[in-house]
Amino acid sequence: MPATDRLSQSLTRHGLRQTAVRRAVLQVLAESPYALSGGEIEQQLPPDTDRITLYRTLKSFEESGLIHRVIDTSDVVRYAACSIECSADAHFDNHVHFKCTNCLHIYCLNQVTIPAVTLPAKFEALTRDYLLGGVCRECQPA
Repeated sequence: MPATDRLSQSLTRHGLRQTAVRRAVLQVLAESPYALSGGEIEQQLPPDTDRITLYRTLKSFEESGLIHRVIDTSDVVRYAACSIECSADAHFDNHVHFKCTNCLHIYCLNQVTIPAVTLPAKFEALTRDYLLGGVCRECQPA
């Protein structure tokens, strides 16, 4: 299936209108092997793209389950495409994130689940973030 059809289906499945900006943002995120900041996304969009529209698009994508936030120790918010099963009501992004200390890219390791954690009595976890640091395969010496 062509990428344009997948983009259209994703937007429709998540109840979002098809706009040029939404399609462009979704394509940038779908094609990126690592999480991107708003500024990095903006650099890959047509120059006439309105910044406010971009951030509204990111917010609506996050609310509808198309993308998830990846927050690292630098407090820069990055975005990554969610798995196909995610929706506004159920996010399945309980996976490990990996930040390369060399290139600073953050990768979603979808195949690596966050380990189970048993909390003490009267503690309730509302979010689960798991960030590993090291050197990614692209930065490993040959």
